[in-house]
Amino acid sequence: MPSLGASFGRGAATNYTQDLANSDCVLIMGSNMAEAHPVGFRWPMMAKAKGAPLIHVDPRFSRTSALCDHFVGIRAGTDIAFLGGLIRHVLAEGKWFEEYVRAYTNASAIIEEGFGDTEELDGLFSGYDPATDAYDPKAGHWQSAGTDPTLQHPRCVFQLLTRHFARYTPEAVADVCGCTAAQMTRVAELLCANSGRERTSAIVYAVGWTHHTTGVQIIRAAGILQLLLGNVGRPGGGIMAMRGHSSIQGSTDVATLYDTLPGYLRQPTSHPDHDTLTSYLKKETAPTGYWHNLPAFVVSQLKAWYGDAATAANEYRFGWLPRVDADHSYLPTFDRMSRGELTGYFLFGQNPAGGGINAGLQRAGLRNLDWLVVADWFETESAVFWKDDPTGPPAGDIRTEVFFIPAASHTEKDGTLTNTQRLLQWHSKALDPQGDCRSDAWFVYQLGKRLKELYAGSTDPKDAPLLNLTWDYEPAHPHGVEGEPDVERILMEVNGRFADGRQLPDFTHLKADGSTACGCWIYSGVFPEAGRNRAKDRTRGDNPLSPDWGFAWPLNRRVLYNRASADPDGNPWSERKKLLWWDAAAKRWAGDDVPDCEPTKPPTYRAPDGATGLDAIGGDQPFIMKTDGLGWLFAPTGVKDGPLPAHYEPQESPAGNRFHPHHPRAPGVRTFPGPYNPTVIGPSADYPVVACTFRLTEHYLSGPMSRFNSWLNELMPEMFVELSPELAAERGLVNGGWATVRSPRGAITCRALVTRRIPHLLVAGKTVHQVGLPFHWAFAGEVVGGNANDLTALLADVNVSMHEGKAFACQVEVGSPPDLTPTKRAVPWPTGAGTPETPPAAQPEGGYAHG
Repeated sequence: MPSLGASFGRGAATNYTQDLANSDCVLIMGSNMAEAHPVGFRWPMMAKAKGAPLIHVDPRFSRTSALCDHFVGIRAGTDIAFLGGLIRHVLAEGKWFEEYVRAYTNASAIIEEGFGDTEELDGLFSGYDPATDAYDPKAGHWQSAGTDPTLQHPRCVFQLLTRHFARYTPEAVADVCGCTAAQMTRVAELLCANSGRERTSAIVYAVGWTHHTTGVQIIRAAGILQLLLGNVGRPGGGIMAMRGHSSIQGSTDVATLYDTLPGYLRQPTSHPDHDTLTSYLKKETAPTGYWHNLPAFVVSQLKAWYGDAATAANEYRFGWLPRVDADHSYLPTFDRMSRGELTGYFLFGQNPAGGGINAGLQRAGLRNLDWLVVADWFETESAVFWKDDPTGPPAGDIRTEVFFIPAASHTEKDGTLTNTQRLLQWHSKALDPQGDCRSDAWFVYQLGKRLKELYAGSTDPKDAPLLNLTWDYEPAHPHGVEGEPDVERILMEVNGRFADGRQLPDFTHLKADGSTACGCWIYSGVFPEAGRNRAKDRTRGDNPLSPDWGFAWPLNRRVLYNRASADPDGNPWSERKKLLWWDAAAKRWAGDDVPDCEPTKPPTYRAPDGATGLDAIGGDQPFIMKTDGLGWLFAPTGVKDGPLPAHYEPQESPAGNRFHPHHPRAPGVRTFPGPYNPTVIGPSADYPVVACTFRLTEHYLSGPMSRFNSWLNELMPEMFVELSPELAAERGLVNGGWATVRSPRGAITCRALVTRRIPHLLVAGKTVHQVGLPFHWAFAGEVVGGNANDLTALLADVNVSMHEGKAFACQVEVGSPPDLTPTKRAVPWPTGAGTPETPPAAQPEGGYAHG
């Protein structure tokens, strides 16, 4: 989450979902919250009941749209243009929260002479090297060279911001996005009217923003908007990054990413700067701000992993950590797999053969492996790709040996889940897994034990990290499944302990001298003493901010950056929106949440010259994870594709870039050319239609958890393409008939759902059609169907290697019924599916063909 991290300091949702009930306005963009997060959607609905306008901006009119007060349809992939128009309105109309912006953002920073913006350099920032297709921030002069409190210096951030977004006029935005100028202006007016001292607005997004090659900059634009309006760190404000699964936040926290260690510590690389712990800490430790404590986080993590074997004399075994030598993220890994460069692979609850972007390429990769281990509930597409892939070669031609491990379900295992709002909640199993089914923890723990036994007695230095790895999670009183580890013991290690074995109260006690061990510093505090697992707390009362329901990292804090809920003097901006305030009598911060600042640092504190760490952050600077304590409107570091967001077209787009005609697409995007991944760049007569994917409430992901359920299949039985009456008429398609959707990667057959929920758009004076494709079907399960992911392209953004599954080029034609085997015949298309003449707002809630 470099976007939120670059803007505020942490890559996580700023507030909690219940806090949306306190919002005076909610903008939902890049999310279909009512369907993808239906439980959480009740909180915006509570705000609506109190008079807060709900706004939905999206390529499709969905169930979320039907429940919002305002819907704006835009072309997929044009979100930055729309947000840029909102930012311009705030600045041009003088609606920015001036006191907040002056005090809490880097608006006054003067950027070095020599910096060039996209308006001057025809779509690129200074520092771009065409030979590497990358930016060098130093060469581009992105750094600060002083401050101007008056905000009048031509190179101060506020003036740069104003000039940068000046071109995003309502008319220009309408021309790019396909909405009307009045619609964009109305959204801007609502946000401005509901932000400031007395009122706060929230922004909600999900994968509709992240699944773009410009996704990081889309979210950066939202961060800029919220900083200008003074909505960060305050009740009812912030940015809600909705996570797709019950513990996706937890997965990133404990480092499923190849280039991070748990707690968002950087995985050491093969660069000489990371040869030793000393050089690594010198390179990575921030001189000021909370990340100055990095040495304590790293050393404590090494002690948790290697115990007594990690000492100061051997740099706590920093040398045992593997080094990153290339991009080993998900998409490049499967690209290499498709070229035959990998030997084996483990899949835990992942289904790339069905749910992966350009799933055909991913299946081709699986065919190149020597072995594949799949741990799952059912035989997913990835488990049976070798026999059931309708586009693949005969099973006899595939050499991959597949090991299918029956997995336990979530009701059959203990553990924590970390949700959207960073909340760790413990769940206890309802029953033991049946038969040979085992939990993921069992499998990994037993694999580790067997490997340690296999290498026992080895004197080879390369085996030492494995043999010395802390790996004792045996339950004190074994029961249930034999060999199941005690996951509470794992959580205790994650929380951390002192050298004498006592649990750490929280991460403020971590030391860099080897006297503390902690598996993930941001989670420290969840198990503060033996027998007290705060993830099990379930007493909330009437206060959603109660510290007695689960444990929210960091430090059980529910609203990040909450120092900004008070003015620079420490007083609430208003009585109505107070959250935290300085109690002069008690000489500490008081309020309804754990302070996101030093609890006894007064607002009057000013850093002396040469101060380091938090001593360098003033008492009126709320963004303590940033080196200057401020929210960044302009990001001199942290993002690789520019210090400010700029609109670039998707890689496959029917339009040119109105703002930057000579540089229509974002620099640095990886395209993975090859026979399995053909793409079109720019407008194409063969693929003139914009496609976007979406989720249905009735199904989950690529279907492994839902298409094996007959009840859910009855509710939503078949794959379909949603398209407008105008496009249907052009292509000769009828509602409920068969359609073929083609992209450069392949073709699928599905039903045609003709509806006005996806209107045709006028973009740059030309009609542009869009279609929507749910991504829940493939060739395994009780019901099968065309796979939308067979059509998407393998593309990766420059920051986090995120794909662009939410905007790609396709063609739509009349299709023939697919050839379905008797055991995998789709449920017949139901009657009464609705007609194109029924307008969206008048259709039943949900309004789908099967709704």
